[in-house]
Amino acid sequence: MILTSEKFQGIISQFGSIKPILVVGDLGVDKYTFGEVKRISPEAPVPVLEVSKEWNKLGLAANVSDNLKSLEVDSTLCGVIGDDSRANLVEHLLEERGLKTWGLVRDPARHTTYKERVTTDIQQICRIDYETKDSLNEETGRRVDARIQEFSQSHSGVIIEDYGKGLLSEELCQKIIRNFTEKGLFIGVDPSRSSPPLWYKGATLLKPNRLESHMMIEALGYFKERKLETIAQVLADRLQIEKVIITLGADGMAMLDTKGDGKLKIIPTAANEVFDVSGAGDTAIAAITSSLLAGASLEEAAWIGNCASGVVVKKRGTALCTLEELKDYFQNLRKLVN
Repeated sequence: MILTSEKFQGIISQFGSIKPILVVGDLGVDKYTFGEVKRISPEAPVPVLEVSKEWNKLGLAANVSDNLKSLEVDSTLCGVIGDDSRANLVEHLLEERGLKTWGLVRDPARHTTYKERVTTDIQQICRIDYETKDSLNEETGRRVDARIQEFSQSHSGVIIEDYGKGLLSEELCQKIIRNFTEKGLFIGVDPSRSSPPLWYKGATLLKPNRLESHMMIEALGYFKERKLETIAQVLADRLQIEKVIITLGADGMAMLDTKGDGKLKIIPTAANEVFDVSGAGDTAIAAITSSLLAGASLEEAAWIGNCASGVVVKKRGTALCTLEELKDYFQNLRKLVN
């Protein structure tokens, strides 16, 4: 059952009073090159794009902080960039959005992650990636760890946003989890399908999508299991996770709260129109974490995350959900289900 308007308003009204959330993860820039194809190149059998618009957007973990900002929740972003022109672009985009840059660590040995999507109204033609996926060197790792230790003193919790680009390791994840657990603070994880699930052991919330959840339990030795109830329970038990949300795309979200009744619950998707799913998971983890820190139950937080995702999938590219858009979407959804 969808939450009441009074409960929804009570939760989101607390967003502005939440202490800052630390976001730790791989970060970068998403560039969009948009235009129209009218001919095939005489040089090779490839389309010629006549560009009409280009724009840059904060991507990966930076998109989580950007979504928190849009929901009027304060955050600090911590991650590694290169020492190149695109690193300057990351800092510029953060400052433009009123987001803090003091959690960024520069490493001249790495490329700043930069993903260019070449697209038309109809389809994406190609994507061009500039990135370094190697693990951090020892010195950069120490600098990142020192920043996180410092920030843990003044933040309400942490979101570990793992895109598998080399920032995170088992050692760093477990240091973060121990540090925030000792302080009684919230730890949310948006996992990477390429990272071993035991890296996240002991977190408060784990939010994989369906494919990631299957890959995680296979890594734990459950090769033929496909029942959502069992998958969620295995993740909660083996990884000592308090809350599990598995996003199911068009089928909604499945969730299990070991501090609640311990039973799997499924809510339907709130999206009624899907244009682009890029970054929808970032929006979901931002809204769900904010809701939990504002006092929501897991199911209430999932509904709010569901609505926020419904807003962004209607937009082109890596998009944001503002607080006003979230309110409007929720009220329209209430009318549909009543």
